[in-house]
Amino acid sequence: MGLKKQLGMGIMSAALGLTLIGGGTYAYFSDSEETSNTFAAGTLDLSVDPTTIVDIDSMKPGDSVTKDFELKNSGSLDIEKVLLKTNYTVTDAKGDNTDDFGKHIEVEFLYNADKFDEVIYKTTLADLKNMTPEAVGNKVFDEILENGGLPAGEDGNDLVVKFNFLDNGEDQNQFQGDSLKLNWTFEAQQTDGQEK
Repeated sequence: MGLKKQLGMGIMSAALGLTLIGGGTYAYFSDSEETSNTFAAGTLDLSVDPTTIVDIDSMKPGDSVTKDFELKNSGSLDIEKVLLKTNYTVTDAKGDNTDDFGKHIEVEFLYNADKFDEVIYKTTLADLKNMTPEAVGNKVFDEILENGGLPAGEDGNDLVVKFNFLDNGEDQNQFQGDSLKLNWTFEAQQTDGQEK
């Protein structure tokens, strides 16, 4: 073997040795432990009983009807706020309406069935429809519900509402035979998050 060959083999052996030292593995003690974690979301479950609050016919100006219903939180999380969105549709029986029937139906939110004269908030259905759900919640449910909310697992809260067909002293014949279908959407909002 020539000197060049021996010298080349020596350099390659040295390079290989340096590579093994620099990139080699080291032995050491180790241990590992695995944990099992669960994140479960709670529930907000707002229920209204009965689901049909008002179903009357043959009303005339000056008539009123008082109805009560219950709001309950059947979920596992406290409800901080209850909001209310109002919508309605009017069926104009004779096609002669020049005014919104909802402007002639007044809504009074009352404290409870024993105190009909204690009005929390009073407005027409037309005005209620134009209010934000938050504004209604602030004006109505903050007064009725404890701190404006519903704790989980507690008894429900009774709400009393009085509907008045306002007699404005003028000709209201355009509303004869008409009907108004009211849709109330109650929305529950959670409390602020907390450190667990």
